[in-house]
Amino acid sequence: MRVLTAGHVNWDVTLRVDRLPEPDGESRIHSQRSSGGGSAANVAVAIARLGVDSGLLGSVGDDQNGLLTRRELEASDVDTTGLEVVSNAETTVKYLLVDEAGEVAVLGNDGANEAVTPTDVDPEYVRSADHVHLTSQRPETAARIAEIAAEAGIRVSFDPGRRLADRDFSAALAAADIVFLNDREARSVLEDEYESSTFADRVLVIKRGSNGAVVHTPSATYEHPGFGVDPVDTTGAGDAFAAGFVSAVLDSEDFERALERGNACGAITAAEEGARAAPTMAELQSFLDSQF
Repeated sequence: MRVLTAGHVNWDVTLRVDRLPEPDGESRIHSQRSSGGGSAANVAVAIARLGVDSGLLGSVGDDQNGLLTRRELEASDVDTTGLEVVSNAETTVKYLLVDEAGEVAVLGNDGANEAVTPTDVDPEYVRSADHVHLTSQRPETAARIAEIAAEAGIRVSFDPGRRLADRDFSAALAAADIVFLNDREARSVLEDEYESSTFADRVLVIKRGSNGAVVHTPSATYEHPGFGVDPVDTTGAGDAFAAGFVSAVLDSEDFERALERGNACGAITAAEEGARAAPTMAELQSFLDSQF
């Protein structure tokens, strides 16, 4: 296995609306669709679509949504050995409200997506990977996975997501070689100068949505402006970006190429409906060829 992702595995219900509702307001639903979601699962599927062997460490309930989720992952060639099925539990469901500009608001229940505890982590499964990518999950579980990987000399990336400011991910962040943040997350945790922050000794990737991304390394900074596409649904675009970036740095330190691939994967995903619209390698190459 080349890439192991760990974190949330959800079932998504996407509601396309005319606008995101305000307090005491009402929005009209244009369409509804259901499919697998969750950042860890989205990255695992996107990695597999790029032709890279991927596995997943996470949890679902033993309900119908959990069954559908497992079937989707297996059909996408994701190794589900590390996917825990929790008895008498509901799979976490996220309700994604997507407006006509592709912007997203999220509602969700707790469900079973954080059932994996540090003692549930199989060290041998983690050590079987060449790269470990962490997403939002129990902080102590993320720390345990990162610790096992770091001790084995396996590179670790971490995309903590929306709840970064509310949870103590310090141990996992300390063990991570690559950290992904979006602009809002970066503003909430970083000092004014990246060089003086606690992230200065590692690779820090700042995702800027349609404005591309920037990578700060201990020795240099790289920037890519992104690709101009009309967004349809930005759900999962950040996960697709991470998958593209990670797939590009598996065998090299070419961060310019990683930025280009990550931005392309994010743009392609944002131009389609659903969180699982990441491209195959052939689709990615066709998109990149069309930009020049």
